[in-house]
Amino acid sequence: MKVTTVLFDLDGTLLPMDMNEFIKAYFGGLARRLAPLGYEPQKLVNSIWQGTAAMVKNDGKTTNEERFWQGFETAYGKPARQDEEHFAAYYREDFDKVRTSCGYTPAARKIVDTVKACGLRTALATNPIFPAMATERRIAWAGLSTSDFELYTTYENSRFCKPNPDYYLDVMQSLGVCPEECLMVGNDVEEDMIAQTLGCRVFLLTDCLINPKGADISVYPNGSYDDLIAFIQNLNQDA
Repeated sequence: MKVTTVLFDLDGTLLPMDMNEFIKAYFGGLARRLAPLGYEPQKLVNSIWQGTAAMVKNDGKTTNEERFWQGFETAYGKPARQDEEHFAAYYREDFDKVRTSCGYTPAARKIVDTVKACGLRTALATNPIFPAMATERRIAWAGLSTSDFELYTTYENSRFCKPNPDYYLDVMQSLGVCPEECLMVGNDVEEDMIAQTLGCRVFLLTDCLINPKGADISVYPNGSYDDLIAFIQNLNQDA
């Protein structure tokens, strides 16, 4: 079956980054923003991780947004969500400062344009642990626009997280495609290459490779941005 749709990861894929540097800058900025409200930095960070873990374990019965706040509130209690607007203000007003912790490559624009020139559909399958406004900012940092994608996943519109295969099934259902029609492009062996188990084709981008368990990556098509462009151009030649 021919590939009709390319699913892209964002962080470390279209947006080059060292994840540790990004997290350090992100949490640091959020802690400074919320400190005047009485949020102690380390407890805040631990609670965000707790909310993130709740999203990763989401069973699909509610959105990731609701799961995050359920997890966050176990540390601070129900009134914590009353401060949600202050979190939103951080993303609107301060989050762009985190951009300095990320890289940039013009290859991102070239890759998306190549996909479209091949007559393929595009979607942004970024792990939906951020609100839409944070995801939209990161898309812009990559030199791209939300209009470049038919769908981009956020914690508001998603019920699962990577590496749960149900996350990918949800994305494909939203797009009206089957796994065999899709190519998943990402830099994380565990979170992105799991799509292959559903029948998707995959490409592992190695420029910002995440491979914590040292898996053998030779089992996946893999390489640089230039290799990815060539792979996409030849995608359906044998189909």
